[in-house]
Amino acid sequence: MTVRLSTGLVNKMLDGGASGGLKVAGSWFMNIYSGSQPADANTGAGSATILGLVTKDDDGVTALTFDAAAAGISSKAAAQVWRFHGLTTGTAGWFRLWVTGDTAASDSTTHPRLDGSIGTSGADLNISNTAIVTSAVTTVDAFTVTLPRA
Repeated sequence: MTVRLSTGLVNKMLDGGASGGLKVAGSWFMNIYSGSQPADANTGAGSATILGLVTKDDDGVTALTFDAAAAGISSKAAAQVWRFHGLTTGTAGWFRLWVTGDTAASDSTTHPRLDGSIGTSGADLNISNTAIVTSAVTTVDAFTVTLPRA
């Protein structure tokens, strides 16, 4: 028999409660890396180079937030502008979404994380240009997380 989740349960899992979910799990930040994505989100960044830190308005300190989940999909808060400036020049290959208290670059099986590919289309995170240049600003216009129901 196959386990199947209702849309309501998926939305609750994404929104979380006092201790979890994308909406409230903590202060979310996103690192943009060059190189190859690790085998899983528990593994550290390895030799990947961090190209940028995505924060609200690229201020370097304000966490990213998500709107309430709908139809099993959680999206970046429409009211927030997610941006980063290039810390160094390189080609964006993958991202890590992580929370305050995580080093993001080290191995961890306890911190909530989400890793994915980066491209200009057809990737987990699409940005207008994967060629990141030192000090140049890049905006993340859209970002969604979908939990499978079956």
